[in-house]
Amino acid sequence: MNWNSNEFLWLDWLVLGLGIGAVVWAVYRSIVKDKKKMAGASSEDYLFGKGEPWYIIGAAIFAANIGSEHLVGLAGTGAKDGVGMAHWEMQGWMILILGWLFVPFYQALNQKLGKIITMPDFLKFRYTPKTGSWLSIITLIAYVLTKVSVTAFTGGVFFQYLLGLPFWWGAIGLIVITAIFTVFGGMKGVMTLSAIQTPILIVGSFLVLFLGLAALGGGSISEGWSTMMDYCSKLHDGHGTTHMFHWVEDDPMYQEYPGFVVFIGASIIGFWYWCTDQHIVQRVLGQTKGEANSEVIKRARRGTIAAGYFKLLPVFMFLIPGMIAATLANQGFFGEAGLGDTDGAFAVMVKNVLPAGIKGIVTIGFICALVASLAAFFNSCATLFTEDFYKPMKKGKTEEHYVLVGRIATVVVVLLGLAWMPVMMSMNTLYSYLQGIQSLLAPAMVAVFTLGIFSKKITPKAGEWGLIGGFVIGMIRLITNVVTDNGHAAMEGALWENTAWFWQTNWLIFECWLLVFIVILMVAVSFFTKAPSAAQVEAITFSKEYRREIRESWNVWDIVATLGVVALCGCFYWYFF
Repeated sequence: MNWNSNEFLWLDWLVLGLGIGAVVWAVYRSIVKDKKKMAGASSEDYLFGKGEPWYIIGAAIFAANIGSEHLVGLAGTGAKDGVGMAHWEMQGWMILILGWLFVPFYQALNQKLGKIITMPDFLKFRYTPKTGSWLSIITLIAYVLTKVSVTAFTGGVFFQYLLGLPFWWGAIGLIVITAIFTVFGGMKGVMTLSAIQTPILIVGSFLVLFLGLAALGGGSISEGWSTMMDYCSKLHDGHGTTHMFHWVEDDPMYQEYPGFVVFIGASIIGFWYWCTDQHIVQRVLGQTKGEANSEVIKRARRGTIAAGYFKLLPVFMFLIPGMIAATLANQGFFGEAGLGDTDGAFAVMVKNVLPAGIKGIVTIGFICALVASLAAFFNSCATLFTEDFYKPMKKGKTEEHYVLVGRIATVVVVLLGLAWMPVMMSMNTLYSYLQGIQSLLAPAMVAVFTLGIFSKKITPKAGEWGLIGGFVIGMIRLITNVVTDNGHAAMEGALWENTAWFWQTNWLIFECWLLVFIVILMVAVSFFTKAPSAAQVEAITFSKEYRREIRESWNVWDIVATLGVVALCGCFYWYFF
């Protein structure tokens, strides 16, 4: 048997089959054990999970973030544009804000309101019921545009390149498998699968990284790194793809990522995603009944610190292997077929670099990652619709009824995501498309949450106007992006000529100005509308006793671990500046 075959051999298929069976058994055992322990799951247990240890929380946050857009889009971006998009991945420092600032705040709301909250719950309480409902609508629309459609598409591409499956078989198959898993597993299943796949995914990806570098360097990893950096530094008309900031207008990447604006734009999206998005925050909202607040905060914060370290890895797990793939293709390592479409860079690396048997093991981790990430989306959809729409309208129903309604809502979101997929495929490259959509949604979220938490003078109506106004402007910009091919198409007519500033402005610059506009709008509206009630202001104020509980939740090692994440992020920026 040729252990270095660039195809899936019988051994890989055997390992893959046995491995998937073992994963299914492990998840099943975990769910059965949990149900016995909790004497039957309520809808909150199904949607949130309860009392997980900090390392499971960290793994779940990491797994919820890692999806097929990384396996396909991030590696493809690395092959095409190098480290230019690493800003969106080098955000371990942003997860620390979730742990140190927002976790205590959300837990305080849990304490004051007497229930586990969703993000719309906060906006309903701080602003108006309509504001919270709009956040649910916006979040579900975001899942259609950026989660379900992107994950299904990239899953199809990954399985096509790696296993040779037809594109639609892979895309639809991934959704069906994940739907079955989500129905029977709930959040406990997602947490368990996350714990299983995280080490496999990390080890497998780093095998691809190191074996790829060794192949480049004739057995030497350091020589392979030098070869990759030398080749990539000459791409893009000599401007190179080995730096994160692009300052020269002649640089082909300057038009997309101009100067320091790329860092600001990435941070706006990161703040929304890591600190306010239900998909991520849901991983840290669960708590054990009767447990002290300081212990809940400690466990959740340490989970986010662990996730901060995990978040440093995807650049090395996916993006840099994409750069290696481009360099190997230039050397003819993949034969006459070459690399082909850059979106297949990572799958091509797995097939050509890993030895027989290891391919099967690594593929198990990738499949688990895809299912865990998509299952987390499904669970968040069920949570938002059930908790924020259906329960208030249909009170007094059984827990089984609420869970069923959540599952039906998820199916609808999935079908809409599949319907949007052809439109998405006609637009920009995958990763650019994904960040472009998020840049239109993030400013409103960032403005409303930030001002709502840090300002007692922002009125309820101001939050409502800011969220709805920002979303409407973002969707208008999205329509113009579709019509004008992201501002590149030449449009004739007085309407297009007079509004060129709106649809031709660089997407990152547009994002920054949209945030400024929403903040100004909210401040202005606050001058002319009714002030928040005493209860609303009290909800965002920490009592002396609660500040003491927060202080008891951390020690010097939490500080040291936090500074370690910041230092590692800084080192990466310094090296690839």
